[in-house]
Amino acid sequence: MTNQYPITPPPELVEQWYQDGPENDELGLVEYVAALSARWGADQELLACGKYLERCAAWEEEDVTEMYNYRRPRPLSLKKQALEAQQRMWNGGVTREDWELVRRALEQLECI
Repeated sequence: MTNQYPITPPPELVEQWYQDGPENDELGLVEYVAALSARWGADQELLACGKYLERCAAWEEEDVTEMYNYRRPRPLSLKKQALEAQQRMWNGGVTREDWELVRRALEQLECI
C-alpha cells in the first residue's frame, strides 16, 4: 500500500497481533486484532495531537501530559481495586465481585 495513512499499523505489528491472538476462534481473532488496531490508531492520533500542542505557545508540557493522562487513564491496580472493594464491604455494599477482588489481591501476596 503506497498511500498509507499515518495511523495505519505497520504490517509487522498486525502480524504479531494475529500471532498473539486467541487460537481456534476465527471471529475472536478478528475482533482481537480489530480492537488492537483501533487502539493503536487512536494512540497514534493522540500522540500527534500532543506533539502539535507542544509546539503551540499557549500549551505547556504539563498541559499535554495532563491531556494524555485524561484521555488514556491507567486502570486501577489490583491493590487499589481491592482496597475500594474492602471499603464497600465496610459500608455494607458487598458483592461477589468485591470478594473476588480481595481474594485475588491476597493470592498475589502469597506469591511474594
